[in-house]
Amino acid sequence: QVQLVESGGGLVQAGGSLRLSCVVHGTWLRTIGIHWHRQAPGKQRELVASIDRDDFTYYIDSVKGRFTISRDNTHNTVYLQMNSLKPEDTAVYYCNVPGGYVGPSDYWGSGTQVTVSS
Repeated sequence: QVQLVESGGGLVQAGGSLRLSCVVHGTWLRTIGIHWHRQAPGKQRELVASIDRDDFTYYIDSVKGRFTISRDNTHNTVYLQMNSLKPEDTAVYYCNVPGGYVGPSDYWGSGTQVTVSS
């Protein structure tokens, strides 16, 4: 069974940086893609960034140039480096293995809180 464990969230001032980690258990990271989503209070969960098996990356417009997604297959870990953070980046961040990589099911971590103060 696939399990995802996020870490690295916290409280940071606007303009600061955080690096989120997502450790993948139960499958080989090199065989799957990973998405990072976030959900702010009162808002829908949104896809922030993704990386596929061929290291093709995607970012939503609001984080382009500030966030970088990367993978370390040796340690089965995906990172989300977040720079120049803004108060609107405040949310719970989740990593996700979309359905189709490991059978039909989606897999989600429990999330890590990121709070950016102005």
